[in-house]
Amino acid sequence: MYPPELVRPMQQELEDAGFISLHTAQEVEQVLKSEGTTLVVVNSVCGCAAGTCRPGAIASLKSDIVPNNLVTVFAGVDTESTQRAREYMIPFPPSSPAIALFKDGTLVHMLERHHIEGRPAEVIASNLAGAYEEFC
Repeated sequence: MYPPELVRPMQQELEDAGFISLHTAQEVEQVLKSEGTTLVVVNSVCGCAAGTCRPGAIASLKSDIVPNNLVTVFAGVDTESTQRAREYMIPFPPSSPAIALFKDGTLVHMLERHHIEGRPAEVIASNLAGAYEEFC
């Protein structure tokens, strides 16, 4: 577990862009069982989360079409919600950071760490925008 004062700015970056931080398994269940599309960002303290994952996810929201729900869980902090979100992401192995798009509770698009690490935020945003056009 990371100290709250360390991760708070990293959580706040996504929250300021409209993401809701989920802290319990019940919160994850509730949002993923709702109709429509939900973008889930598995946040982390690593450099690729700061340099490309969060900026890419935020930039993707400039698209004409965006998901109905924007949520985030924080690996290494929100253990319960992260574990539950990752269960919905099966068959993909646990990865952080990661970005998943769900439609009516079904996983339809996934960016694992190896899709994020080493790629510019613009590439991630473009990838997500394409998924929004297809599924939202």
